[in-house]
Amino acid sequence: AAEELAARLCAASVELRGGSAPADWTTISGKHANFAAELAADDEAQLLAIPRKARAEVRKGLKHDLTVTTGTAETDRAAHYAVYAQSVRNLGTPVFPRTLFDAVLDRFGGDADILTVRQGELPVASVLSLYHRGTVMPFWGGGTWSARGLRANERMYYELMTHARRRGCTRFDFGRSKTGSGPYAFKKNWGFTPAPLTYYQWSPPGTAPRNIDPTDAGYSAKIALWKRLPLPVANRLGPWIARGLG
Repeated sequence: AAEELAARLCAASVELRGGSAPADWTTISGKHANFAAELAADDEAQLLAIPRKARAEVRKGLKHDLTVTTGTAETDRAAHYAVYAQSVRNLGTPVFPRTLFDAVLDRFGGDADILTVRQGELPVASVLSLYHRGTVMPFWGGGTWSARGLRANERMYYELMTHARRRGCTRFDFGRSKTGSGPYAFKKNWGFTPAPLTYYQWSPPGTAPRNIDPTDAGYSAKIALWKRLPLPVANRLGPWIARGLG
């Protein structure tokens, strides 16, 4: 059915993330891994569960005069989008439209929220998370340039772990990352064990597979250019381009 739909829509390829696939589909392994672990029993145990070097960064973040809020109100949504848009621009990636995040929050209701770290009134790190069957999944998160010096990202994820436990969660799913990438190393440094993922891909006969791998050499110049765009320009063009990247 997927092959038929792809042919009808003139799609360049179909990608299946997990499960099983027909024998003639291309197997893609070793490129992504997922990171998940059980939450600790209390705040102090959660902190001690983080490996020493990463724990030291969290402690630095806890010492800064930062405030942490959670919610789904307009102020939460605006803060999250402002931080997330700047974060992905700095990484050279077009941002999704804000309407996507609003739709997710509206549809998931109490099973989604935003946690934001602020320095004074200024949001410096923010993450939109989903909650399902006792698991918290930080889905879209990021930080501004100043977040690094404040260790706001480290503070954000630790606070999310404690917040999720108070909501009744027992598991933290950090999500997938590309093998060898910065996020892959970050999650591994937090004590999460990478679980290799296997994907499958199919393309109609005579059609070259779609390539959206950001580590491909063909994207390096585009990524470098995007990082230099003024934020208002990146935020205006990003949603239109991102429609073809998901």
